[in-house]
Amino acid sequence: MANSSYRTVYAFAREMHPKTVKEDILYGTAGFRAKASTLGYVMYRMGLLAVLRARYKRAAIGVMITASHNPEPDNGVKLVDPMGEMLEQSWEKWATKFANVGDDQLEETINEIIKEYDIPMTDRVEIVVGKDTRPSSPSLSKSVMDGVLALSGKPVDYGIVTTPQLHYFVACKNTKRVYGEPTEEGYYAKLTGAFKKLRGETYTNGKYRNRLLYDGANGVGAKKIKYFQELLGNRLKIEMFNDAIIGSGKLNHLCGADHVKSQQKFPTGVPVESGVRCCSVDGDADRLIYYYMEENNFHLMDGDRMATLIASYLKEVLEKTGIELDLGLVQTAYANGASTDYIAKKLRVPVACVSTGVKHLHHKALDYDIGVYFEANGHGTVVFSKNAKDKLKETANDSSVAGERRTAAETLLNLIDLINETVGDAISDMLLIETILHAKGWDIQEWERAYTDLPNRLMKVTVEDRTVITTTDAERRCVTPESLQPEIDALVAKYKRGRSFVRASGTEDIVRVYAEASTREEADQLAVEVAKKVHELAGGTGNPPEI
Repeated sequence: MANSSYRTVYAFAREMHPKTVKEDILYGTAGFRAKASTLGYVMYRMGLLAVLRARYKRAAIGVMITASHNPEPDNGVKLVDPMGEMLEQSWEKWATKFANVGDDQLEETINEIIKEYDIPMTDRVEIVVGKDTRPSSPSLSKSVMDGVLALSGKPVDYGIVTTPQLHYFVACKNTKRVYGEPTEEGYYAKLTGAFKKLRGETYTNGKYRNRLLYDGANGVGAKKIKYFQELLGNRLKIEMFNDAIIGSGKLNHLCGADHVKSQQKFPTGVPVESGVRCCSVDGDADRLIYYYMEENNFHLMDGDRMATLIASYLKEVLEKTGIELDLGLVQTAYANGASTDYIAKKLRVPVACVSTGVKHLHHKALDYDIGVYFEANGHGTVVFSKNAKDKLKETANDSSVAGERRTAAETLLNLIDLINETVGDAISDMLLIETILHAKGWDIQEWERAYTDLPNRLMKVTVEDRTVITTTDAERRCVTPESLQPEIDALVAKYKRGRSFVRASGTEDIVRVYAEASTREEADQLAVEVAKKVHELAGGTGNPPEI
């Protein structure tokens, strides 16, 4: 790297973005997250790293500034790889290193990564930058762009966008627009165009009604849904709530997908009408949760429910095409056991279980021609292989193929356009769910009747050192402490349809305990008994857990 570039990098770091925090910060599944006031230097360094990654891949790289469902004072940043996927895992260590070295070590660290990957330093690469609606995002975005410019990259500022939109833009730029037009208008046109083709001119069907109450979490999802509402018109009547203006201080507060999922109750501001379909997105619109109220009982339709609905519909349509393709569904250990049984035994769709984290689900889903994945928190999507797309196009365009088969192939091709394959996209997923319910003629109650969830309980045990807990088998079996798993097995055996596992938090000294059983009382009791064993055998602090 030229000496002038070094001087620029160091000058920016020293004068404008000095490292102000002594504690190390870790790049995890969601990138970096912390109090916004502490992140200026981290953002600058991620701008530097994005340029190096872009030059190495010879492609545009994305940088998204968001803390998703976290409270408004927080913020965060994550890098997006060329096909719109999350940053390659081997580069997460570089992100962590870049964030934590001293200002005077930046030059050495940049040289180290250039040498290891033989990165050419002359290409003028594009870095696609987006941000959510947090008051801190504009200044942090400026810090990212300073980093990009310091290494002579070209920042492309998309302003306020959802996280899934940013992933979409990156994929479009690197596929020469095959995936779509890398503009907001192109994004809206692709999704709404596919939705209109799938829905046709019949807006209601059977028990399905085209009315939806939408909680925007006072974030970017509230801002962007208005464009969809205008383009879709009466095809889908979206009634918006929690769509406050930027800087109102209410982002994710008592609303949004994470609040609804964790608290299992209606968000503030959304009217409670019996039997009416409602949904919530999170602060950056990559998670989606459905729910409704009936006879004063709250009903939650989480990621497991969405995954089973989508997989069942895709299987129905795929069978009509006559094309043999591998369809599979990917879950984590947190998926409700009833959903797993329904998928495997009733739908007869292969189910794979992977470690917690979207990057693990997405990677495994790529093993199938059609891979469906969702976390229980409502983050997920569907990915289609090139083989699947080629065979569907061939069938749809072959006039010698029977009309029903061609129609089914066209339906799947339109569904591919409706789905944001790059990452979980709350708005895209919402349009997909609405399309499927409309096609089936189902209301939300009919959707829920497909299977009955097993009662479950999630608990946390504070420990002195979370690293004493290690797991295997997609986090479903505990390896250390050695005596813990036999104790869990013995407790589970006491309960009908009992299941329990433990895993360490990735960020704090907490062990998470999940349990399910055939009744609410037994699920609660099993969770407490397992939590007590964790407390006893893994160095718990404070009092033992109670119900």
